[in-house]
Amino acid sequence: MVALRLRQISLLLFAMLISALAFFQMFQRTTGGFPTRFAAMLTLAALLFLLVWGLCIRFQPYASQSILPCVLVLTAIGTVMIARIDQQNGTDVAFRQLIWLCLALVLVALIVVFLQDYRVLRRFSYVSMVVGLVLLLSPMLPVIGVETNGARIWLNVFGLGTVQPGEFAKLFLAFFFAAYLFDHRDQLAVGGKKVLGLQLPRIKDMGPIIVVWIASMGVLVLQHDLGTSLMFFAMFVSMLYVATGRKSWIVIGFIAFAAGAVLAASIFSHVGSRVDAWLQPFSNEQYNKAYGGSYQIVTGIFGLASGGMLGTGLGQGHPSLTPFANSDYIYASVGEELGLTGLLAVLMLYLLIIASGLITAMKIKDGFGKLLASGLVFTMAFQVFTVVGGITLVIPLTGMTLPYMAAGGSSLVANSILAALLLVISNQANKPEPELSTDTFQYEALAALRERELKERSRATEAIVRPRTVTGGTQ
Repeated sequence: MVALRLRQISLLLFAMLISALAFFQMFQRTTGGFPTRFAAMLTLAALLFLLVWGLCIRFQPYASQSILPCVLVLTAIGTVMIARIDQQNGTDVAFRQLIWLCLALVLVALIVVFLQDYRVLRRFSYVSMVVGLVLLLSPMLPVIGVETNGARIWLNVFGLGTVQPGEFAKLFLAFFFAAYLFDHRDQLAVGGKKVLGLQLPRIKDMGPIIVVWIASMGVLVLQHDLGTSLMFFAMFVSMLYVATGRKSWIVIGFIAFAAGAVLAASIFSHVGSRVDAWLQPFSNEQYNKAYGGSYQIVTGIFGLASGGMLGTGLGQGHPSLTPFANSDYIYASVGEELGLTGLLAVLMLYLLIIASGLITAMKIKDGFGKLLASGLVFTMAFQVFTVVGGITLVIPLTGMTLPYMAAGGSSLVANSILAALLLVISNQANKPEPELSTDTFQYEALAALRERELKERSRATEAIVRPRTVTGGTQ
């Protein structure tokens, strides 16, 4: 156990060292010094990370070792790049990002301490569904709902600015999906007819996927948000596959959403413009469009190209030339200054978190925990794929943000809670099975019951075998 603790703290301290060097190098090259207020906030964030580690040792001793250090490095790289872009734009987003990080770490600490058994979340499955739907649809409210860049996914919260409730909705809907699929997995796993070698589900069992598909299309139509609708549908389909083990659900889900996306692209201009910009990014018509064109895509690609293999170096590129370089295009900003090597390192960090979550899902014996862990991990993996794929022209842009790295308090807090949930579930998955030994109370209790049972049996046997005593007078 001592070796395990040393390995955990060494990983965390190494992650802190990398983060500190990145901030120091960036500020030295851009300002020639280290701002005092940044030093204070970074120190506070480091202390909170150490606090979370200490609480994990106390309350979640068998939690995954790799999640917390990977989250630290990803958050640090993202905040460094945001601070770098602030230097060029004259903004102050990075400092606010550190404030959100401290708030997120406080919430992680509370979850680690008070959520000892994640299975309690199953009791509130339908409450989670209601809360998730309310959060998802809340930007449609006329007063506090805010539309930005064509997507109505923000709330104007007084005192906090704008928040994105959809980031928190994914957590509550993951709770509901896990509980619902755990309760109905046997029914959904029953096969129907075979078509092209695939065991299709029965028609009467397709109700849930149809309902979620309609809800996803509703988000796309009402909020003009392709990324969120795609994320929720993909999360449900992936969890449905884990619950039933049937590949046909994946095929049906892919066909259903592809049909919906094609229909939406032909009907709604904001979706069609993204597809056109993806198919013809270098055409003059798309590049010069005032809204919905390919200017952002092209400048991001040139930023990646200028980074080369090793990058221009922290503080020596021009990432601010790309619109939304600190949020939607943070990955391209990293590629420009850290190169392909830095991009691969970022992907490896995400891969470590995803692999840790999948290992947890495979090891956990509880069906609800297996579904919840896999759903959370698939959600993160899907976000990373859609963001990186959109920037590199693999798929159209979806407007989603890269977990832990992109500017935005909502995304940072929600994904930190996601990491905390993975820590709690991994603790249960890695916890060794209790063994009966002579010095345990359980063994002593069982031994006492066994001894009592043997005594009762011996008394009953003696009563049967014992000869009867004949009494009476002499004749």
